[in-house]
Amino acid sequence: MTENTTSNTTSARSPVRVLLADDQPLLRTGFKMILETEPDIVVVGEASDGKIAVAEARALQPDVVLMDIRMPHLDGVEATRQITGADRAGAVKVLVLTTFDLDEYIVSALKAGASGFLLKDVPPDDLVEAIHIAARGEAVVAPKVTRRLLDKFAGSLALSDGESSALLNGLTEREREVLTLLARGLSNGEIAAELYVSETTVKTHVGNLLGKLGLRDRVQAVVFAYESGLIRPGSGGRRS
Repeated sequence: MTENTTSNTTSARSPVRVLLADDQPLLRTGFKMILETEPDIVVVGEASDGKIAVAEARALQPDVVLMDIRMPHLDGVEATRQITGADRAGAVKVLVLTTFDLDEYIVSALKAGASGFLLKDVPPDDLVEAIHIAARGEAVVAPKVTRRLLDKFAGSLALSDGESSALLNGLTEREREVLTLLARGLSNGEIAAELYVSETTVKTHVGNLLGKLGLRDRVQAVVFAYESGLIRPGSGGRRS
């Protein structure tokens, strides 16, 4: 009886629905060939430019969009913003594709709502894993990698003083501490050790601060820490 129940549960699990958006047909074909070998992933559509990607995302409601940053008619950053913005019809996740890991457009895409980024030459196993991570609503890019990007391109991230102050003032002192440590690239376990609290407590604080700041994941929290001035480029600490 137990075996049958487990089998039914597994078979009932819906596959991750993926939309491929890239202006290079060969790249789309390559990704599609990789993903079609996975029993729990299905490619539901393709788009050759940003406008088509937005239209297809709204029509098909995929779980994850693989989005090239540089595309004709509408670039991947603006397409990401339109797909994941406040008026989005569903909780579609976006993974942006890039040729270079230190690409200023990646920062804009993360700000726009992307759940992470992948290099176009990503190994097949890593591609599949990243899609599953994004589909679960988690951030694909490690905060430490994001910090390296933001240290390089932080000049374009400033929020207005009034806006950032209002948002930060909505956090408790402990939530601000957790945000600072998170933005330094520490894991939940490392934050727990730093603050002498349990990892469960840290998870609760992270969830609370994401909710108060209206952020989707830890990567966006790192971006916010730079935007607000809580973290200075290269410092990893509080603004003096």
